[in-house]
Amino acid sequence: MYLPPEWPPEVRPPSVPDWETSAVAWLLDAVPPDYRAYDVLRRHPVALAGMARHHVLSAVEAARAGYRAAAVDLKGHLPPHAIEAVLDTYRQEGPRLVRLSRSVEVVERALRGDLFTATMRGLGRPSGPPPG
Repeated sequence: MYLPPEWPPEVRPPSVPDWETSAVAWLLDAVPPDYRAYDVLRRHPVALAGMARHHVLSAVEAARAGYRAAAVDLKGHLPPHAIEAVLDTYRQEGPRLVRLSRSVEVVERALRGDLFTATMRGLGRPSGPPPG
């Protein structure tokens, strides 16, 4: 079975029985800890994946906004080297969040029943209909 490069190593492939258990555990690590209190999200991994997708996309946007505003917001409150360190943190965290977002999306597609096939570029494409 082909898995796209965005597939998280912590999640077993969909070809493995009970793979959803690893997907749920991984998705719960991608959202705030309070989400663990909702049994419905464990019982319905597709719902958890959708909420995780929205949460991570919001985090991506928040990191972008924080990066754009950090130098102005922190000027006068932090020395220049500390501001640069904060910007470096955003420069590292932003790409990590984008990668996480892509991984959440492929896990969600698999939970919805999509199968992945290799393309000429090596990117996974779902073989079923696109998620609605």
